Amino acid sequence: MPPFHVRHLHLVRHGQSTWNVEGRLQGQTAHPELTDLGRAQAQSAADLLAERVTGTVAVVSSDLVRARQTADVIARTLGVRVVDDPDLREQSVGDLEGLLTSALEATPDTDDGRHVSEVKWGGGESLEDVHRRLAAPIARALTASHDHVVWVTHGITACVALARLAGRSHRDVEWDPIVNGAVVSTSLSRP
Repeated sequence: MPPFHVRHLHLVRHGQSTWNVEGRLQGQTAHPELTDLGRAQAQSAADLLAERVTGTVAVVSSDLVRARQTADVIARTLGVRVVDDPDLREQSVGDLEGLLTSALEATPDTDDGRHVSEVKWGGGESLEDVHRRLAAPIARALTASHDHVVWVTHGITACVALARLAGRSHRDVEWDPIVNGAVVSTSLSRP
């Protein structure tokens, strides 16, 4: 059997944004920026990664402002450049984006046989769409020439990515909250 090269993937949820504070659904809305706390969370994540990362590293970020601002802090601390990857964006929730979460009303279960993870909320993406979208960046991480790959992404996207990395479907995502600025590390191996 050929030897395996182990790569480490570190998923970082962006720091607190202005819309996190306001309680708004962000989805793929590009402009919400980090708060002062969000910048501090980004620096804490960067400091933690500086302790964990040995060898070569790539920092890959969602191109949405809150993620990119977090990635810039991490990349500066690690001494590398950021590569933007729109595949790491948050789930689009269409016309629900910008609404206060407190103003949302529960909707009835789908009666057409679809699983809740297959519903395109607000006309955006379903979790199934996000799961499918993450195949490409996972493949790129597996073939990266770096020992460590840092993804700066979003809460839902990170949860879906962890499910996909564990071989689970879009219907079997674990919803343990990933707080702003958190770092979740895992190992990837391939022959």
